[in-house]
Amino acid sequence: MSGSDNPYAGSFGNQMTASASFGEPAPKAATAGDLIKETTTATFARDVLEASRQQPVLVDFWAPWCGPCKQLTPIIEKVVTEAAGRVKLVKMNIDDHPSIAGQLGIQSIPAVIAFVGGRPVDGFMGAIPESQIKQFIDRIAGPAVDEGKAEIETVLADAKALLDAGDAQNAAGLYGAVLQAEPENAAAIAGMLESMVAVGQLAEAREALSELPEELAKDAAVSAVSKKLDQIEEARKLGDPTAIEHQLALNPDDHAARMKLAKIRNVEGDRTAAAEHLLTIMKRDRSFDDDGARRELLGFFEVWGPKDPATIAARRKLSSILFS
Repeated sequence: MSGSDNPYAGSFGNQMTASASFGEPAPKAATAGDLIKETTTATFARDVLEASRQQPVLVDFWAPWCGPCKQLTPIIEKVVTEAAGRVKLVKMNIDDHPSIAGQLGIQSIPAVIAFVGGRPVDGFMGAIPESQIKQFIDRIAGPAVDEGKAEIETVLADAKALLDAGDAQNAAGLYGAVLQAEPENAAAIAGMLESMVAVGQLAEAREALSELPEELAKDAAVSAVSKKLDQIEEARKLGDPTAIEHQLALNPDDHAARMKLAKIRNVEGDRTAAAEHLLTIMKRDRSFDDDGARRELLGFFEVWGPKDPATIAARRKLSSILFS
């Protein structure tokens, strides 16, 4: 599903006011020239000790006559460049500038020493493989973080908070921004569908669901929205809840009426009442509708989600009924 055929684009029209941008012009990317440099005895304090207070600095002690140095150079420069600013590489020719290597007790080259906070903290000697250099950098600078992914996760969390607070319009704006960056992000798709349901765009949500690839339609969060639509459509056919409540007042054991009321309360958002009606049926008659109250409650859980307070509370009561 590409951005051009995104079924959610324009679903909310101009109503969406929240927004997020991904891939905005970032600070100029560090080039190899920014990350890799030669140093001297005179500039070592600035290039290494002071610089390492801002980010880890690897110092490569080498010499022109050193064969292993020539093997290591292209590999370590490649890895440092790919690390994209997590570390810097400073190279020191020990033939021209032997004193620093001598002070550090370096007796063979190539030798790479990592400085952090103005102090040497780790190192290795020899022309080690690329994979080991990457592990070394991860140990010094921490594993690489996909900043774009982290940003999207933050926006998704903000969107969910808005949706949970009843602000479907602004939530949809954030979900839409994520879908512009990642058209097949299942969490954003589910969130956008939830937003559409929240503002009553049921037909549009159903149509969008029908256009999803099978793999995305099977995602748990997306599937839960589909089931929620089913529940809403069914509840609309069940009649007037006031009349159903009157039936129950006359006959508390009218389990069919109680089941209908549970379904209506669920789509109204009163999850506690919906669960209590189904739990009441189970307490009084587990055989009703072939244990239909339990099956319906499990269907509610699937839509509400395992962490919803109503799910947690009702699941606890359900367990006490099943195992008492």
